[in-house]
Amino acid sequence: MKKLYIIALAITAWSCESLDYTPANQMSDKTFWQTEEHARQASIGMYNAIKAPWCFGMEFTFDMCSDIADGVSPWADIAQGSTFTSSSSGVANHWQHLYELVHRANTVIRHVAQMPIDKTIIDDVTGEAKFMRAMAYFRMLNCWGGVPYYDESCDINEQFGSLNSPASTTDELRRHIIDDLTDAIALLPVNRAAADRGRITRGAAYALRGKVYLYNNQWAEAIADFEEITLNVTAQYGYRLHGDYDSLFRLYNGATSPEMIFSIQSIDGNVAGYALDIVSYFGNKSTMRLIAGNRIVPSTRFVDMYENADGSPFRWDDHFDGYENGSADTRRRYMSVAIDQSSTKITDLLDCDTTKVMDAYRNRDPRLCLNVITPYSHYLGTDAGSVPMNKMFVLADPTKGGAPMEAMAFIRNSEGWNSYFWRKWIPTGNLNGYWGEYNRTPYEFPLIRLADVMLMLAEAYNETGEGDKAIELINAVRTRAGMPALGSGPEWLAASGKEEIRTRIKRERAYELAGEGQRYWDLRRWGDLEASVSNATDIFGNLMYTRTYQPRHEQWPIPLVELERNTNLHQLPGW
Repeated sequence: MKKLYIIALAITAWSCESLDYTPANQMSDKTFWQTEEHARQASIGMYNAIKAPWCFGMEFTFDMCSDIADGVSPWADIAQGSTFTSSSSGVANHWQHLYELVHRANTVIRHVAQMPIDKTIIDDVTGEAKFMRAMAYFRMLNCWGGVPYYDESCDINEQFGSLNSPASTTDELRRHIIDDLTDAIALLPVNRAAADRGRITRGAAYALRGKVYLYNNQWAEAIADFEEITLNVTAQYGYRLHGDYDSLFRLYNGATSPEMIFSIQSIDGNVAGYALDIVSYFGNKSTMRLIAGNRIVPSTRFVDMYENADGSPFRWDDHFDGYENGSADTRRRYMSVAIDQSSTKITDLLDCDTTKVMDAYRNRDPRLCLNVITPYSHYLGTDAGSVPMNKMFVLADPTKGGAPMEAMAFIRNSEGWNSYFWRKWIPTGNLNGYWGEYNRTPYEFPLIRLADVMLMLAEAYNETGEGDKAIELINAVRTRAGMPALGSGPEWLAASGKEEIRTRIKRERAYELAGEGQRYWDLRRWGDLEASVSNATDIFGNLMYTRTYQPRHEQWPIPLVELERNTNLHQLPGW
């Protein structure tokens, strides 16, 4: 894999829509585009591009732009709102790396079509490239609306200095995306051999096309595509929910799941591995003793969303009188203990009943404690040498004793916040020696998985008046998580009428897809972004930072550098 990765970089342009460009002259087109092996090497270059951090390799970080997570990097300006501008580095980087993926796909489509190899290989690689191009443009459509469209007729080696097309309309761009995915469906295989696990399949193209339709409220078209792969209408796709929610996000060292439809693969999380850097953002300072950790944390709002285990709404006042309207000092009194100055033990419970605090979390939807490290629960971290060490998350009152230190018994928050920590995606210990690089999290990361598709299909059913079918799909996701089915007994599990089912779907997507980067895009397409914006506060209600909303935040500004390079582009309204 490493050899193929290096070759792929050499034959494709490392330039994006407007990145500084150096011609890829290490290998001649006349000598490279000749064999089936060359075609596969070229396709690997696209997979490398899609997992780049500023392309889709930091997809999980978008949760900090929503109501379910708070954070300081990499989207702080977008999350906080007040500093979000056309000069924001993340905006420019995302634009550039998405166009890098487009140009790599275009290069593959253009060259592979002329290769003297078996047509089956040509079709397969072309289908992959059209999927990749569609995925990049779909993200651009969601960020900016219409953008300049370049297909395989654009040769980056010859036209880099004149890439100055005006922006297409949103409808034009969406048609191009649909056309690419329709072609990909016709070209891609239903299943892959074990050696090709992770490569795009026909089911992924159906799922992405269905998502494009869903985002445009084309419910019937979305239903047809989602049903194709969930009901195996014309082929046996083999997708099914993974048996255990927790282990679905801990697939490594060859472990697989039939729930994954399209995912970023990780190879060797220990030495010279290829894996996403999730821990640097979601980890804590007890995760291999990070110099900086918890750049992104689960929000207090998100934790409070989760239902009780019986499906009834959660209320803090059911556990602690006056908690919900109480002051930060009142909440601290209920929740905090004292620890010694050496950070080795709890010295005084003060007024805190730790069992009662733990019950407030563990008697809830099981996904809460699988996704989040909650107070007085344990986390198996490591010391600086990656030796496993068991740590507890305590809410320590610094006026009554010491403060947590990651080298000792307790988890420390690097931002100084009294916030929650992510458990989802964070390796436990050193994975029995498999994991040794904190910036390479060795788990397979889903960009599209079956539970996501099922909830989107439920949404489309509901919008077309098929509420019973919607509830059936919601319940399949809920019961896998260990939650009672809607409509199964108590009045709080009732769900009838389009509005009520719509609300259930929105909540279920938050519970199920936390930490996967889907929430931000959901809020925007639902028109719920403004209502979701509130200040980031800690467990006690203290302000961590302010968040603001302006109507222009519904679309990103075109990066200033792109406006300077392409005079045929015009800034979006409000920016």
